[in-house]
Amino acid sequence: MPKFNLISQFLKDISFESPNVPELFFKQENGQAKMEINIDIQIKGTDNNLYMVDLITKLHSKLEAGDKSIFMIECTYSGLAQMEKTENEEELKRTLLIDVPTLIFPSVRALVVRLTAESGFPPFAMQPVDFQKLYEEKNAQ
Repeated sequence: MPKFNLISQFLKDISFESPNVPELFFKQENGQAKMEINIDIQIKGTDNNLYMVDLITKLHSKLEAGDKSIFMIECTYSGLAQMEKTENEEELKRTLLIDVPTLIFPSVRALVVRLTAESGFPPFAMQPVDFQKLYEEKNAQ
């Protein structure tokens, strides 16, 4: 694995929508909620071994009955990584698609907890993501 330094991490873009508020707060019987979570990773590189890794997270919480949206969050959280020069493309990809997202994911998780809590809903804490497993599943396709 090539050595790397995470120079900075930052929130690049965020969107929160709750289209059915305040009606959801006034109903006693809203039923069970389900959560859809999609995670994508995009990489942009430069000539000097500097890479920006975008961790794009989309969450959509909706009621099972009626498919009514509770909230939607779209977040792009980025890490700027300085990589050690390497000729091994596979190692470079693994570092950028597994190691860097693993380091920046806790910040995304904290943002989601804060957003959901501040919106009046119970705080939603995302489960940890196994980026190695995601990488391997994507490569198997």
